[in-house]
Amino acid sequence: MGEALAFDPAFIQPIEHRPELEPIDSVDEVPTIDLSVSDSRSIEQLVSEISSACEKWGFFQVINHGVPVDLHARLEKAAKSFFDQTVEEKRKVKRDAANAMGFHDAENTKNVRDWKEVFDFLIRGRTLIPASHEPDDTKLRVLANQWPQYPPGFRETCEEYAKELELLAHKLLGLVSLSLGLPADRLKEYFKDDQLTIVRLNHYPLCPFPELVLGVGRHKDPSALTILAQGAVGGLQVKRKSDGEWIPVKPNPNAYIVNIGDIVQVWSNDKYESVEHRAVVNTEKERFSFPFLLYPPHHMMVKPLEELVNEQNPPKYREYNWGKFLCTRNRSDFKKQQVENIQIHHFRLPV
Repeated sequence: MGEALAFDPAFIQPIEHRPELEPIDSVDEVPTIDLSVSDSRSIEQLVSEISSACEKWGFFQVINHGVPVDLHARLEKAAKSFFDQTVEEKRKVKRDAANAMGFHDAENTKNVRDWKEVFDFLIRGRTLIPASHEPDDTKLRVLANQWPQYPPGFRETCEEYAKELELLAHKLLGLVSLSLGLPADRLKEYFKDDQLTIVRLNHYPLCPFPELVLGVGRHKDPSALTILAQGAVGGLQVKRKSDGEWIPVKPNPNAYIVNIGDIVQVWSNDKYESVEHRAVVNTEKERFSFPFLLYPPHHMMVKPLEELVNEQNPPKYREYNWGKFLCTRNRSDFKKQQVENIQIHHFRLPV
């Protein structure tokens, strides 16, 4: 990819969005929350911490999360073995506009190419999505995983990781529900059966010009929640709500990073916000990260929850179909768009 940069301006960020390579010295950082509890009083404290983190940051890290401690290391080893293969071998499972699962090395964010390569897979293996982004097209198509022949054990490790992260996601959904004053199982009901949840394996190669590019450009996640394993090499930066500064999330290999996605922002009627974040790259160490993106089934309509709106707090969004939203959003993965990619603010109701 280093050679590509010298010839392809598609990687170059606009001046105003290029990263500062000097780390920001800040005592204010994304909070770390211990998920271990022993009694009801501890649960109340935990829910309070979740609420505070969601309102102030939209991000938090969790420890004592219940995911086997060796699983992240095994997945990183499997991911490295996959990405170390030749481009020709990896492209045997290349994703495209027809099937968005598999390998991809030319993704755009905000119409600028990211310095990364990825492998995506569904946690359910196979599901249905709208056949197109067109509002009047009611046809559906199958979305299914593609698995490489090599390296051995790659699929099994990925599927084990997905199973464990789904358990953690449901635990976190319960806590977020409680923090909104809802029953613990209120948000889980949207993910009982079919769903579009995916796991992404990100690989950020060494970059000779890290001051000009981003591993992933600034964006907000369209998910309900995202759970990220960052590993030992940092790179994730969160746009602090209070002043707009980009704050690095310090690596903690034993923690998972959680962020509120667009769906929870809409469900909560803006009580919680889906916050912009990005990934920077470096010249010295390749980086891996593994986001688990909690997506509902394609047919779900996303709107503010009835329990959280009233005359004093009327709905701030009109409803939208999740499958159509995702299909429209994914179009920019493969080519530049002439208009802004779809965002939840396009569904905001006038005040």
